[in-house]
Amino acid sequence: MGIRRFRPVTSTLRHTAIADFAEITKGKPEKNLLRPLKSSGGRNMYGRITMRYRGGGHKRMYRLIDFKRDRVDQECTVLAIEYDPNRTARIALIQYPDGIKSYILAPMDLKPGDKVISTINKEAEIKPGNCMPLRRIPLGTALHNIELKPGQGGKIARSAGTSIQLVAKEGDYAFIRMPSSEVRKVLIDCRSSIGQIGNVEHETRSIGKAGRMRWLGHRPKVRGVVMNPVDHPHGGGEGKAPQGNPHPVTPWGRPTKGYKTRKKQKYSDQYIIRRRGSK
Repeated sequence: MGIRRFRPVTSTLRHTAIADFAEITKGKPEKNLLRPLKSSGGRNMYGRITMRYRGGGHKRMYRLIDFKRDRVDQECTVLAIEYDPNRTARIALIQYPDGIKSYILAPMDLKPGDKVISTINKEAEIKPGNCMPLRRIPLGTALHNIELKPGQGGKIARSAGTSIQLVAKEGDYAFIRMPSSEVRKVLIDCRSSIGQIGNVEHETRSIGKAGRMRWLGHRPKVRGVVMNPVDHPHGGGEGKAPQGNPHPVTPWGRPTKGYKTRKKQKYSDQYIIRRRGSK
């Protein structure tokens, strides 16, 4: 697991830095855990573009990930660590004692041959890959794939290199510190997986060229100031003109670039103890 750099034979390779995929132990995915994934091109059911700058990219198949870990008290064996084109994290192929296979998110230091288990009422070892309720996890442990409602399946801390720290327990709630430094409450019966998600170097990669972004399904992003007035509030003007607005806005006139879009009275406000960025 590291970053691969190249000799500057071309101007593109000079700045390219991609994953070396050293932790990948299996090339082809498990066939019965794949599902078709249709590309929308950013369009809704009426064919109208609702998400700009999406389209193209390499064809993919979706990997069924077990976020719930609901097969409890069965010790599984890790068979392989695989690449998943649909997420930044790596995935681990595990096998249950009855032969059924499944995919889970691969935390750091998880290797083929390791044993992992998911529990609810039984005690289990605090090691990467195990899953258990927050009430059974000691304070200070690094966690990922945490539920927001018991039995719902993991919803937060699922991307490469992320982890959440368990900082306190009080009554029916556990207090967790998010990667953004926000502290919030979740029910203490919610389950979580142990460890930090792998592929930590993902944020240090450098795409290197526009063509690789097209392979990933990203189309070029056009600035509003170079559009015509009919297409964007920042557009128009003689020659190279500034945006001209008191505050930057979206193509539909909503303030952006620093404008807070969170609702004033959101239902989850009661669970947030400390906002991100607050001292």
